[in-house]
Amino acid sequence: MSNKPYTIITSEVTVDGKLTLYKGASSKELMTLMDIEAYKYLHQIRAKVDAIMVGCETVRTDNPSLTVRYVEGKNPIRIIPCGSGNIPLDANIFSKDAETWILTTPRMSEEIKRAIESKGHKVFIFEKESLDFVEIWEFLYKQGIRSILVEGGSNVNWQLVKNHLVDEIRLIYIPVIVGGEDIPTLVGGDGFKSLSKVLHLRLRSHFVRGRQLITEWEVVKNKK
Repeated sequence: MSNKPYTIITSEVTVDGKLTLYKGASSKELMTLMDIEAYKYLHQIRAKVDAIMVGCETVRTDNPSLTVRYVEGKNPIRIIPCGSGNIPLDANIFSKDAETWILTTPRMSEEIKRAIESKGHKVFIFEKESLDFVEIWEFLYKQGIRSILVEGGSNVNWQLVKNHLVDEIRLIYIPVIVGGEDIPTLVGGDGFKSLSKVLHLRLRSHFVRGRQLITEWEVVKNKK
């Protein structure tokens, strides 16, 4: 798929690959352990891309701002896929700091749609019952989005991995172990369940920022 934005998944993960302390918890609690230099690294990526995406579950749980704050640079367009249309109108993503696009289905109520648009943001309705990320990526490219940073959550990451839409994965390791069987990891969903289908990566770089190890991985395109 050539007509798609260049896509980077970035996430903070514990040494055992967890995103939160428990299922339903905000990732912000673990992120308090991150060094300022790791925050700068993350925000440097934000400042270089056209758009930034998180799922609506992340919006409800973490209430992120998705803006550039630790370095100089422009704010990317905030893009939120939310098939249910269940998104809090007082969320930080509706601040005036940056433009926000909500990608949804006819399940979103007209009242919520009008309220979002009244704040100066955009709502795009896709006619399928659930959001198709291949269709979304083609749509974003047609809208002029050439690069996008995806910061989760695990189900959005699975959609990108499953559909071979991701080009890079960059991980910031928080030096703790959380444990637990039902705690979200970097990629959720059904999983590939076959070695012949797994997504192959190539390590491009690894380095330390503050106390955090950071790894940068490229997707190996000729693997299926």
